[in-house]
Amino acid sequence: MTDQEKKPGAVQIFLIFLRLGLTSFGGPVAHLGFFRDEFVHHRRWLSERSYADLVALCQFLPGPASSQVGMALGLSRAGYAGAAAAWLGFTLPSAVLLIVLALGVNAYDGLASAGFLHGLKIAAVAVVAQAVWGMGRNLCPDMPRILLMAVAAGIVLVSSAAWTQVAVIAAAGLVGLALFKPEQNTAGHDDWTVPVGRTAGTVWLVLFAVGLLALPVLAATFQNQSIQLIDAFYRAGALVFGGGHVVLPLLQAEVVPTGWVDEEVFLAGYGAAQVVPGPLFSFAAFLGAAMKQSPTAWVGGLLCLLAVFTPSFLLVAGALPFWENLRRNQRIQAALMGVNAAVVGILLAALYNPVWTSAIDSLQDFILALLALAALVYWRLPSWAVVALCAISSAVLTTIAA
Repeated sequence: MTDQEKKPGAVQIFLIFLRLGLTSFGGPVAHLGFFRDEFVHHRRWLSERSYADLVALCQFLPGPASSQVGMALGLSRAGYAGAAAAWLGFTLPSAVLLIVLALGVNAYDGLASAGFLHGLKIAAVAVVAQAVWGMGRNLCPDMPRILLMAVAAGIVLVSSAAWTQVAVIAAAGLVGLALFKPEQNTAGHDDWTVPVGRTAGTVWLVLFAVGLLALPVLAATFQNQSIQLIDAFYRAGALVFGGGHVVLPLLQAEVVPTGWVDEEVFLAGYGAAQVVPGPLFSFAAFLGAAMKQSPTAWVGGLLCLLAVFTPSFLLVAGALPFWENLRRNQRIQAALMGVNAAVVGILLAALYNPVWTSAIDSLQDFILALLALAALVYWRLPSWAVVALCAISSAVLTTIAA
């Protein structure tokens, strides 16, 4: 292997991740499998152990784990330009497709309530239910965490304000810190370095915190729609633990009660996000393009897309220099155990409202949702295929009924 192959440039990294962005269907877990095959076995950019440690770190951080792994891989090979190229290549296909769909929904009255888009909402019920079940089994294996999950779900169902979810996550972290004791893990990882020092890492983490604290103040002070969108989507990207599905309740609380996006449009877009390849966080591009007031269309889509992914870049660039200390810190791991349980509860609440309440209108819808769930869980069909079949089935049934 040549030195050029070992250290590709930003353009080559973009092309590698663009191919992955066009072909990586199936959600974050599947994406990580594609990355492992490409970068561990095929290109040998890092060892199996280093890749496992990197995945663990990105799952530890808030944000979309698969996109953060991609950013970290790009950062390790070509610095900040490599991280940007990896993100752009992996995200661009899904973002473009979802913005085009949003433009279609805005351009044609009644499209959001058409039969095939209602099928996307029904598919979202099955997809979120599968996510709740799978995450619950992994993240709530004992009674204390099951109780924490249930309490979190109840609180979020009673209060739909966006700040409620943030407060629940913070409180769960404190509960985890007090109650839980993670297993000791003193094993080191293989040597895998990034061209970011601890000073630079500290700067990125400070910028992450500044954005989280300053943007709400700016949004309240200036009452500017663009600033409010950046604030809402930045906070959603900064506070999502547990993967792309968990961004659903956070974004719903930001864009639906404010009237920025209709609830049926929101759920139709979320269902469509399951069909396209690439990260689920590209759903932000759909929402930005579907906004009822400026900025909207391509400008709104790109603005919201950048806002929701910016925290991920800041956290990856900030955390990697402190990788080993973060991995070994037992107190942080204990807090995260509580946070993860609350995350399952928040997603469980979202499964009921708005996903179930907005999608299941009849016995026919309920049966279609059950069949979709069975296809995902028992027949193990890929999620994009299940969503597509739901959309087609609903369109056919709607046509027959008419």
